Amino acid sequence: MKLILTAEVPKLGLAGDIVEVKDGYGRNYLLPQGYAIAWTKGGETQIEGIKRSRDAREIRDIDHAKEVRDQIEGLTVQLTVRSGENGTLFGAVTPALVSSAIRKAGGPSVDKRNIEIGKPIKTVGTHTVGVKLHEGVTAHFALGVVAEG
Repeated sequence: MKLILTAEVPKLGLAGDIVEVKDGYGRNYLLPQGYAIAWTKGGETQIEGIKRSRDAREIRDIDHAKEVRDQIEGLTVQLTVRSGENGTLFGAVTPALVSSAIRKAGGPSVDKRNIEIGKPIKTVGTHTVGVKLHEGVTAHFALGVVAEG
């Protein structure tokens, strides 16, 4: 079965790639999850739009990754969340919340799948978070979790 990936699938390809997979894998997993669309000649025109948006977000090379790492490590990132009176959060800090906090702090747009939290953040305070930018290049920064109100 020939498909066009709409999202990155580990060990298969990136968004915009045309891949050949077994029928069951494509029909039962990739298509229902929204990771791929059926390949058509008209669908190939959509690939260009997907690849352009991927290139805009993508780290070009290791030098660019180091430049972005320095930019992220220089940020003061604060995240305001709801919490109880003893400083315990209602839920946990998610990679999507961290990604939006980096953007609000004036940093670059970071894909939530590249954020490495490690142990779940469930308390107010300062926590160390990593962002994988390239092979061997990870930006570590202090995330300040502040109680709302």
